[in-house]
Amino acid sequence: MTQIVGSTNEENLNLGVLAKETGIALVIQFGGIILTYLVQVFLARWMGRTEYGIYEYVIAWSVLLTIPAGLGLPHTVLRFVSEYRVKEEWGLLWGIVRSSWLITILASLLVSLLAASVILLLNYYYPFAYATPLLIGIGFIPLRALVTLQLETARAAKYLTLAYVPSLIIWPVLLICGAFLVLEINHFLTENLAIAISQIALLVAILFQLGLLLLKLNQEFVASKPVYATREWLGVALILSLQYASVIVLSKTDTIMVGSILGAKEAGIYAAAVKTSEWVSFILIIINIVAAPSFTTLYAKGDIEGLQKLVSTVALWIFWPSVVISLFLIIFSQPVLGIFGSEFVAANWELKILVLGQLINAWCGSVGYLMLMTGYQNKSVVVCVCATIVNIALNAIAIPLLGVLGAAVATAFTLAMKNIWLSFLVAKYVGVSPLVFRELFRRVSSKSEVGT
Repeated sequence: MTQIVGSTNEENLNLGVLAKETGIALVIQFGGIILTYLVQVFLARWMGRTEYGIYEYVIAWSVLLTIPAGLGLPHTVLRFVSEYRVKEEWGLLWGIVRSSWLITILASLLVSLLAASVILLLNYYYPFAYATPLLIGIGFIPLRALVTLQLETARAAKYLTLAYVPSLIIWPVLLICGAFLVLEINHFLTENLAIAISQIALLVAILFQLGLLLLKLNQEFVASKPVYATREWLGVALILSLQYASVIVLSKTDTIMVGSILGAKEAGIYAAAVKTSEWVSFILIIINIVAAPSFTTLYAKGDIEGLQKLVSTVALWIFWPSVVISLFLIIFSQPVLGIFGSEFVAANWELKILVLGQLINAWCGSVGYLMLMTGYQNKSVVVCVCATIVNIALNAIAIPLLGVLGAAVATAFTLAMKNIWLSFLVAKYVGVSPLVFRELFRRVSSKSEVGT
């Protein structure tokens, strides 16, 4: 294994830049999560559970349909732009930037056309209430595909602020302001209006991001004739797309199936529980942003002992705050859901069950990133696909039998199964234990030895 060792000054400089960029990313992520949650609260209160349920149903479908529209290119761009930037292969860099944008536009328009055709065909033979909102929501497909692609392009080019601010800050702020303005003028806010406002806000954020991104790329990267390695890029994109698709499908299956089987009211109530339970994984997401690059560095150096120390430390950082958040949400589940409106308190038990599933996710630590960053993504994609299939099957059985509670049980079980399975794979292939209890037992044993 070849190791490249830079000078001490260069290493310190890189670490300083990394620390600064990480701090920026953490602040933006935290602000974005708060703003996104506030958007859900305001929309739920302004529209009511039925209209809010339809809105979330459309959003869930748009997220799923963005997967084939994106073709796995965002993560492919993140990988190759970072590589070409370091190697100063400017022709290939400009080639993947331009071709990925064009391919994403064409693919998203094709997916949008196919989705519209299916909706119109189904509504012609079997009219259903979601038809009009879904047709309006088709506009999300190209918009979401582009904002994700531009986010990863900006990340690869080391523009973290430009990567995250448009989608995490500008979009929700414009959405809240636009929805409030419409509410003040019309004195009501329907799901169709909310969907349209959200799309306009996202379009503004995308155009803002695109303008600044092109400006920075032209200023800082050497102009060169584009070179295209399309076959290589699409080959990598296929694997990454499959893994990303399984993760997204797993996260949206329950909401879509609740809305399809039980109706919009139940989907709205359940969506409030899902959005609230995601606070448990907030610490996991933030710390993984910081720790993930170090996983690759230590594993590439063959420093398994150092990797284990990092993984164990990170596991503690994730676990204890997640426990505190989980206990808070379980104890105060009714008042927290009451923020959405009194009718959303009905999802009390669903929230508790989903929180337990998220807590097991935190207990397992950074298993997903450990598999991805150490080159074992082909192993982890099998787990993700299997978990997705199990989740769909369990929801199909549990929702008709237990209602919304069945969706919560099925989703929490699948989330726990997936992360525990990945924990075994991390121990087998990476050679480290990701579980938080390993570090707890080690510290207890150390204290016992000191005491004796």
